[in-house]
Amino acid sequence: MNVLFVGAHPDDIETYAGGTAALYRKMGANVFFCISTSGNIGSSNHSMSEIRAIRKKEAEAAAAIIGAEVIWLDFDDEFLYDNRETRLAFIDAFRIANPDVVICHFTNDYNPDHSTSSRIVDDCVHMASIPLIETKHAPTSKIPFVYHMDTPMGVGFEPQIYVDITETFETKVKMVGCHESQNQWMLDIYKAGMSTFLETPAKYRGFQAGVQYAEAFRPSIRYGRTFINHYLPQCLEPNPFQIER
Repeated sequence: MNVLFVGAHPDDIETYAGGTAALYRKMGANVFFCISTSGNIGSSNHSMSEIRAIRKKEAEAAAAIIGAEVIWLDFDDEFLYDNRETRLAFIDAFRIANPDVVICHFTNDYNPDHSTSSRIVDDCVHMASIPLIETKHAPTSKIPFVYHMDTPMGVGFEPQIYVDITETFETKVKMVGCHESQNQWMLDIYKAGMSTFLETPAKYRGFQAGVQYAEAFRPSIRYGRTFINHYLPQCLEPNPFQIER
């Protein structure tokens, strides 16, 4: 089973779906982290090139904790646009991962990069299977299921599915902890460090789901990927690696 997580910035995937990513890996799935932008404005004291290099290393270190493969698209932070260039880059990322499941941002998130990356995923994921759209890698063999992950503090997000991440919460904390550069940046911008986005939301979603810690999702239902069963770790069929459509 191949699972592709698409985040707008380094640290997004770990913050909003890191526990779920760790669960997939424990099950033996191949996990890919596609990072849309380089995060190259996320600093108060580094240049753009310096913080880009720092954040790439942090993203690679976080992914290595669970053995996920990083796909680094390297667009400029806060200037992600839906155009031919970005669509082709996303399509090629889909082809690298050949995913059964894609998890991305919610389309109505607070950050424009979050929302833009989500819309590109939703609009273009099926295009990866079309041979006449040429990129570096071969077309995919299937149309994956798509889920939207939670927003910061759950603002404007109504969950439909919860994943119990109690057993992988500490792994999520370690992954987010690799993004050391962002703790001071978050304090500078929001007066709240990275830890604020970990235990409180996980406990809140866990309370809703009846477990200690949880992450929340919504399926993106469109023609060609209408859900009969769900393919998140706590919602999988007995043999999750035989996905039937």
